[in-house]
Amino acid sequence: MGFFEKIKQGLAKTKKNMSIQMNNMFASFTGENEEFYDELEEALIMADAGVETSAKAVERLRGLVKERGLRGGESVRTAFTEVLTDILEAGDREISLRTKPSVILMVGVNGVGKTTTIGKLAAKMTAEGKKVLLAAGDTFRAAAAEQLSIWAERASADIVRHEEGSDPGSVVFDGISAAKARGADVIIIDTAGRLHNKQNLMNELNKITRIINRELPDADKEILLVLDATTGQNGLIQAKQFKETSNITGIVLTKLDGTAKGGIVFAIADELKLPVKYIGVGEGIDDLMPFEPKAFAEALLQQ
Repeated sequence: MGFFEKIKQGLAKTKKNMSIQMNNMFASFTGENEEFYDELEEALIMADAGVETSAKAVERLRGLVKERGLRGGESVRTAFTEVLTDILEAGDREISLRTKPSVILMVGVNGVGKTTTIGKLAAKMTAEGKKVLLAAGDTFRAAAAEQLSIWAERASADIVRHEEGSDPGSVVFDGISAAKARGADVIIIDTAGRLHNKQNLMNELNKITRIINRELPDADKEILLVLDATTGQNGLIQAKQFKETSNITGIVLTKLDGTAKGGIVFAIADELKLPVKYIGVGEGIDDLMPFEPKAFAEALLQQ
């Protein structure tokens, strides 16, 4: 199944929630009509695109309709696809892995699918011929290291883990040492999803980052925040908090296939100005996909 078909399938619930209403709106478009714009904005808000982002998108569409003198519903749909694609083009979506080793630090709260995402990412990279090492830096959650070990085996990746309750910094240090010794191309580091408060979380992530920078000062580094699409606006709040404590380079949005409110992607890109780098559209090991804004917008608005 190709990227576009997987996106369509993954967005089925969101499309079902939006498409009938939007198709009717575009079909009945006859020129300047305030009711059309109001309904379009409401449909975006209901899909969790956020109030500000929805208003901005509709205002941009209004400008294009006037500028181009659009009259037909299909031409307006095409213009709206352009608007939504533009919103999603936030930052650099490429994963930078030029050095050996490169580092991917995964952050996010418990329950968002972080461990599964790490496993899928590791599988994707080993399939591309990269030697991958996982560092089980979430030493606080019971069974976190065991789960990551299962994924390491499935993905044919190495893993470094310590006892539950160990210092995460020591796991990261040993992981980096092992990666150097074994000639790994990529180190993917898991981190705790829940500490006692935001200050503890910040301190822990800062400590891990200092160790990475000290041991691999010239390495390419990505800090990816994993968010669960089904949490909607709560996911946006999480993202804002993590952005305050970490130098996030991109978002991985999981469980898009499980929500009728996939519009959260637009709110994340627009309000945080962070690129969505990967999306999860299913349970399979190959259902973590690089994000393509135009294909996403087209799949969402296509009849």
